[in-house]
Amino acid sequence: MDGVFVNNISFGFPVIKEIYNHNKNFIMDAHFMIINPEKYIERAKESGCDIFTFHYEATNEHEIIIDKVRSLHMKVGMSIKPNTEVEKIYDYLKDLDLVLVMSVEPGFGGQKFMEDSLLKVKKLKDYREKNNLNYIIEIDGGVNIDNIEKISKAGVDLIVAGSAVFKDDIEKNINELNSKI
Repeated sequence: MDGVFVNNISFGFPVIKEIYNHNKNFIMDAHFMIINPEKYIERAKESGCDIFTFHYEATNEHEIIIDKVRSLHMKVGMSIKPNTEVEKIYDYLKDLDLVLVMSVEPGFGGQKFMEDSLLKVKKLKDYREKNNLNYIIEIDGGVNIDNIEKISKAGVDLIVAGSAVFKDDIEKNINELNSKI
């Protein structure tokens, strides 16, 4: 988060690199909620990112980003904000490894899940099947113990949960969320 594309700032490349250095057996999926993400692709690679996910709305350089990320042997993901129609990214889906549907306005944790994001998931799932594509459908925002089962059944492949995990007993929270999937 850069404080421009979203109204918050998060940790940068030194923190990503440190997390990577202690977790090399894990896939490092970085979600860039920043304007001009094309400026940071090389630094993401150097920091250990395996997946570079950028926002459709943050740039006009979609093809350039996709090509550059691929040239550095990373997987590429594209994210859409709640008010962006999923059809706007259809032309890019054949070139993506991951599509991230934001189910809250990006930038702040603890928001309420937006139910209409599940319609986007359904459209992405149908499009993937109809066109024999292989991208992962990911959802992020407002996921909790009360809605994770419905989210899972909607057809997502990957679920991001923040506030529902990072309170009290993290291991217990993760196990409870997993039990509902």
